[in-house]
Amino acid sequence: MKFEEIGLAGKMLDFEMLEHLMNEVGFVRAGQWDYERITYDYKFENMDNGEVFYLRVPCYAVEGEVETSHAMIKVMEPYLGKHYYPHGVEYDEDFPKQIVNACKKLLNELKEEIDKHHTN
Repeated sequence: MKFEEIGLAGKMLDFEMLEHLMNEVGFVRAGQWDYERITYDYKFENMDNGEVFYLRVPCYAVEGEVETSHAMIKVMEPYLGKHYYPHGVEYDEDFPKQIVNACKKLLNELKEEIDKHHTN
């Protein structure tokens, strides 16, 4: 499920600011990056039934390399997936309404912060 209506796609920030804002909202980068691409994740885990969902915000470097101070990073469309052990994450699912609403709230918060700092 993509969150096109949020309006994050196309926003550009320097790497350090993006990293700071993502961490502020609760997204983690962990090992999901290379020198050109980054994926930030927010994990939802239901302790009652074991379901795990990932809200993902993919990004890529339009200038420089990821983790360098001069890198300019472009945000792409966020999307939601459900994890199935041991197979991986599926994105074409019917997602629980409370998860979708939580994702929208997080993404709107992120967009608000990014809008204060992005460049075009």
